[in-house]
Amino acid sequence: MKRIPIILLALGLMMAATTSCEQQYTTYQGPDYIMFAEAEQYYLVLEDQEYFGVKVSATQPADKDRTFAVEVIDNGSNAIEGVHYRLLSNTVTIPAGELATEVKVKGLYENLTPTDSLGFVLRLVVPEQKKWDLYENSTESKVVMYKSCPYDVNDFTGWAILSSMLLRDYPGENAYYQRLVKTELHPTKENTIIIREAFYDGYDVTLTFKGDDPEFPLVEMEADQVLSDEASVLGWVLGDNHILGTNSPYYDSYFNSCQRFVVLWLQAYVEDLGEPVGTMGHFYNIIEWISDEEAESMRPDFQ
Repeated sequence: MKRIPIILLALGLMMAATTSCEQQYTTYQGPDYIMFAEAEQYYLVLEDQEYFGVKVSATQPADKDRTFAVEVIDNGSNAIEGVHYRLLSNTVTIPAGELATEVKVKGLYENLTPTDSLGFVLRLVVPEQKKWDLYENSTESKVVMYKSCPYDVNDFTGWAILSSMLLRDYPGENAYYQRLVKTELHPTKENTIIIREAFYDGYDVTLTFKGDDPEFPLVEMEADQVLSDEASVLGWVLGDNHILGTNSPYYDSYFNSCQRFVVLWLQAYVEDLGEPVGTMGHFYNIIEWISDEEAESMRPDFQ
């Protein structure tokens, strides 16, 4: 979805270039309005985070500081001030000569649960002439918070339940679309785990965690990993008798440290000595880690 405005912008710039040889720059020349940058904004709450900033914008700079009150309104809020979050100030200031600032909010990490999706509505208290009628409720913004737990690759080792749309469509010798699997750290590759007999008996796969940016906790699956032989899954051989797998190029694969799960969008395909034969499809899979005790109690269900 983010690509669409970029493509439209690029097309607009190309059209402008073909109609004029001179570059023309236009800037906003209208009245001064104050507003939130977005009607709805999403923020991660991290364990050691000092605060997150809700962005406020102005359409014109001023030659002096501009300070406005900020209030929380009940309508649309399900987070409790003082329990789930705290405003660090009930005012916000746009410095002289600048067009932006932010409302600083402290998310109360210990009081949020991993499954929370809590939000509150902020309102800027500004004079009527500073409100832009073109945008309804531009001085209000819904702020939604999500808890983000610290990443540790060791949290993704041990027993897990793999639920797979690949297994639903191509079960092979599996009786069910779920498997109880064992995972362990890769001995040489950093931030990488091995899933033993991930989709089919006798075939392991590896996943690498990209945990540097909490906002984009992505998972990568190295290309051309062997998921199974063709004969036992498809019933025939079209290539070199290997079903291969990697990340789907169409959907992100990601992990959740709080709830200890991985969503893996898998592309399964067949090749013949490196030459493409065909793609079996793009399959949604989720891997959910469980305790040793849970695994022991569930083992009979997977035998």
